[in-house]
Amino acid sequence: MSADLLTKLAGLEDRVRAAIGERESADPAFADPRRALYLTPADVRRVLDTPVEPVPRSRPAEEPGGRLGTLAKRFGLDEVEVDFLLVAVAPEVDARFEALYGYLNDDITRRRPTIGLALRLCGLDQAGPGRFRVRPLIADGLLEVVDPSAPALSRILRVPDRVVAHLLGDDSPDPGLDVRTAVGNPSPFAERLRSAVAAGPVHIRDTTGEAHRVAVEALGTAVVVPPTKLTEAVVVAAVREARLRDGGVVVGPWDSPPEGLRALLEHDVPLVFHSGLHWDAGWSPRTVLSLPFSPSSSANPWAEAITAATGEPADAEVVAAVGAYRVSHNQVARIASVAARHAALDGRPLGVPHIQAGVRATNGSGLRRLARLITPAVTWDDLVLPEATRAQLVELAQRAWLRDRVLGDWGMRPGGGRGRGVVALFAGESGTGKTMSAEVVAADLGMDLYVVDLATVVDKYLGETEKNLERIFTEAERVQGVLLFDEADAVFGKRSKISDARDRYANLESAYLLSRLESFGGVAVLTTNLRSNVDDAFTRRLDVVAEFTLPDAAQRTALWDRCLGTAMPRADDIDLAGCARRFELAGGSIRACAISAAYAAAADDRPVAMADLVAAVRQEYRKLGRLVDGDEFDPA
Repeated sequence: MSADLLTKLAGLEDRVRAAIGERESADPAFADPRRALYLTPADVRRVLDTPVEPVPRSRPAEEPGGRLGTLAKRFGLDEVEVDFLLVAVAPEVDARFEALYGYLNDDITRRRPTIGLALRLCGLDQAGPGRFRVRPLIADGLLEVVDPSAPALSRILRVPDRVVAHLLGDDSPDPGLDVRTAVGNPSPFAERLRSAVAAGPVHIRDTTGEAHRVAVEALGTAVVVPPTKLTEAVVVAAVREARLRDGGVVVGPWDSPPEGLRALLEHDVPLVFHSGLHWDAGWSPRTVLSLPFSPSSSANPWAEAITAATGEPADAEVVAAVGAYRVSHNQVARIASVAARHAALDGRPLGVPHIQAGVRATNGSGLRRLARLITPAVTWDDLVLPEATRAQLVELAQRAWLRDRVLGDWGMRPGGGRGRGVVALFAGESGTGKTMSAEVVAADLGMDLYVVDLATVVDKYLGETEKNLERIFTEAERVQGVLLFDEADAVFGKRSKISDARDRYANLESAYLLSRLESFGGVAVLTTNLRSNVDDAFTRRLDVVAEFTLPDAAQRTALWDRCLGTAMPRADDIDLAGCARRFELAGGSIRACAISAAYAAAADDRPVAMADLVAAVRQEYRKLGRLVDGDEFDPA
């Protein structure tokens, strides 16, 4: 034990010794060995004659009418109920009442009031209806019964610590409660919501993740409770905290109604629920108003969040570059915070790459379990495509950037439950650059690419394929990414005439996909080797259809040059233009040939030569099952 702690304990011992001496001088019977087992009438009179300790001047000023009066007003307590609460709280704030209640209870160990004693002190008949006036106080969390199994009149009443602290001027909430206070002026929707909540509980249909923020704006002060934590004890604590602060309770979002929903609706406190579901009247005996969430389209939280994170005005270019992201206000703040830290590490002002890094850092991991994640490492300069195909890719990126303005502000996709998703079809032979193009589009949007493995999607059991796809679509809408369905005709194929039960269920699967593409809110790319394999009904729902053709000689020359790169040494005899003229290969095959030639050169520790390229092409031809002509493969 340290010397410092021993010194402090010695000082405490001196204070205890002094307190005992003071007690002995003030109480002649203090030395009686049975002193702690009883109180005499003289003891009680001496307690009553002891003056109350003065209130410290540092205590915060009371509200008009006092905190007890304000509490009574917020909880709707009448005079009798206030008296009950006052009787119960007395020993919590004045130690003299412990001895007095022990004397009145005829039991020195029972130093809190019983229900019978509270009735007597409030002037109520113990056998009359007044004994039930304590029930509302218990239901509201202002009183607790310590021993509910005892006879009714002998049950001890206790005031929870949170209520005592509030009456003494401490507004710290109970541990575990999330209390939020609105900052700034409420939005127009929050103003409407405030009027609606004043008349009763409100449910907000929301899929953006913004509803909880707007609910706090409408309530001013709110206790936010996750649905999974809505137990009976949490309901009582949350409702009590909301009333103590003259606020409300916000619960959500949920996939199914929480267990404590009905218990919460029994309390008369401002309530706001939010979820992506439509409100079911069977969830509650009370009438709940359900409203669709309609955020202000003109609000742009990015500039404010970037300024708050960096302390500098947001760059207009950065604010303009976030149009492709569909994130909530809370996500915006987190993204800006992460981006600011990346900028600080780089020692540069916050720019678009830092925002993109922040977006990737805040993506959830749910979709990674269902699809293969690719962090884009290519740009537009790496693409070698016909101008028409490249223009279609640019259009796809522009649709993702501008969809909120066109589909939202300008209202170009009204009704029908349609989402704001962007869906494209890349059609062309294998190796023509479909997957790489999707990666470039994802890089341009500052997003990751998620490639769906159809082996994990298609299931032989009826209905399971649809469930797997629904999980993928749902998770894709929760992240900032581009969803790629490679070889999409496996699940987006043509519907057929119904000749047996298998055809009927296959058509049901296609019907589900048609409906789900309509409501999808993300960016998706479907690839196929043969466009005619895709159902025409899917084509109508596509925003962009890009045709990928085999490259011509000039494009093949550029592909050979890109695939060989700039770091690998090349021999003087390499003729890329001649190689492109002689061998008609797709971009994927050219890449494979370049890698094979590089391995052959590295094995001999020399620059890559024309012979290496020709040998690699010969090997690729055989792999593709194509005819190998000896004269064609003459290195000269």
